[in-house]
Amino acid sequence: MIAHSQLAPLPSELPFRIVSKTIGQGAYACIKKAAPLHTPKPIFAVKFIHKEFAVRHGRLTKKQLDLEINLHQFLGQHRNIVQFFQAGEDFTWRWIAMELAEGGDLFDKIESDVGVGEDVAHLYFTQLVSAVTYMHSKGVGHRDLKPENILLSAEGNLKIADFGLATLFEYKGEKKLCKTCCGSPPYTAPEVVNCDNRLAKKLDHGYQGDYVDIWSCGVVLFVLLVGNTPWDEPLDRSYEFDQYVKTNGRPDDELWHNLPVETLSLLRGMMRVNPKERFSLAEIRRHPWFTRENKFLSSDGKIANPLALATQMFESMKIDFSQDPLASQTQRSQSFEDAMDVDSQDVTIKLSSTQPETPTNDIMFDWERPPRVTASNSVSASQPSIVNGVSMSESIWDDRLAEEPSFSQFSASPQVPLSKTQFARQFRDIVPSHSLTRFFSLWPLARLHAAIADALHSLGVPTPASPLAASSATISSVWIKIRATDTRHCPLTGDVAIEKMAGIDAHLIEINFVKAKGDPVEWRRFFKKVVVLCKDAVYKPDEQRVMLSQ
Repeated sequence: MIAHSQLAPLPSELPFRIVSKTIGQGAYACIKKAAPLHTPKPIFAVKFIHKEFAVRHGRLTKKQLDLEINLHQFLGQHRNIVQFFQAGEDFTWRWIAMELAEGGDLFDKIESDVGVGEDVAHLYFTQLVSAVTYMHSKGVGHRDLKPENILLSAEGNLKIADFGLATLFEYKGEKKLCKTCCGSPPYTAPEVVNCDNRLAKKLDHGYQGDYVDIWSCGVVLFVLLVGNTPWDEPLDRSYEFDQYVKTNGRPDDELWHNLPVETLSLLRGMMRVNPKERFSLAEIRRHPWFTRENKFLSSDGKIANPLALATQMFESMKIDFSQDPLASQTQRSQSFEDAMDVDSQDVTIKLSSTQPETPTNDIMFDWERPPRVTASNSVSASQPSIVNGVSMSESIWDDRLAEEPSFSQFSASPQVPLSKTQFARQFRDIVPSHSLTRFFSLWPLARLHAAIADALHSLGVPTPASPLAASSATISSVWIKIRATDTRHCPLTGDVAIEKMAGIDAHLIEINFVKAKGDPVEWRRFFKKVVVLCKDAVYKPDEQRVMLSQ
């Protein structure tokens, strides 16, 4: 792993100033916050692309890099699309300045394997369709609609980002076929996955860029509703997809059975295998489920009640410690076991193989350490108690964790902290922009690291030997690199940061799962499995309340 500063310094002469560490990264790009040179606001995002690595590792040409900028700029302004501001380059780097989606990833706020209620799904699907309709009216197809590229504004409204795979499928009334296989398999239309680049060019075959976006919108809606994708790839070798095709969209899968009839009608129309039979955007907007009333949706397509929406989404984030994370990996596949003729022992290691599918150097830019949400405060001792044999202060709960958003998800009944409800004025006052994939522990660092490493091994994720030995008392943090494939066989990479909280005599430790690359819903699922496997080490609000009441 090589940090971007080791490869080459960022451009020295920029028409703005960098005001943050890395807030996002990819195989050849990193994203930072920036501001105008002489004023503190507004803050915006800048994507820095290392040109050499984009060509070498991303297999992108200069023409493709130019196309991303040109199409993003060509789109102009739409309230549900991240706005393009400016672009530039030097010998090494190319940069794109754009609107900052301050709310973070939408799918960070959606519980895996649960999803959200119909109203929340309908709200964000409506905004997604609005953005796609606008793009298609300009002749632009996104071709990579997936959770990673669907962000939120500070007010909680949806924003489509990343036009690296976008294409101009229509210009001045003339349409062209796309001939490149691209995108993320769980969200990509079957005609894209089946596209043979060389053969398509030779025979002048291909697919229509607008039709594939409609398919992807259908998969995104499915994930919003159930917290899972319908299949890992739209090919016959995927049992779920094969059953979907053979049953004409009525597979024997509980995920489909739990959906309302009107929703199923819309999904089947959007995900018809034959692109020519697929619903158009006009048909989607006329569908009864799309035109339904929604308490969260205003007449202008924005959020009508942001605090109520944020509260519902926040309180849906919950860790169920009664679940068996290893059994849950096979739960959906068990009913298909006979037909698939799969050894159940192999299925249980579905999260990743012992060797990741992608090379360990697939990401050339190391994450700088994530912001410590609670580390800047100090706590004084007051009426010490004993938890797990460790002396602690009751003020830890009162002054610190009571206001930490991620702490609520470990309660039997998650709820917005009282301090937030009293002063909340907008969406981001309740739902944080950062991911909730973090927990706290009172275990000693070495013991906690060993427990997390054991959990990762149980899930088939290789980890390096522990750096903690006799000198562990002097170590304040440990980082574990995650290189795995998710339940849909797509790359999933990041870090588990295990760090002692500064200034706390109880030695409280924060464990933060920082995603670098991959589906945020899958990262959330991965986090939940590790947490449940380490449940004895997790510091829980319900246990704290019982202790303080005694």
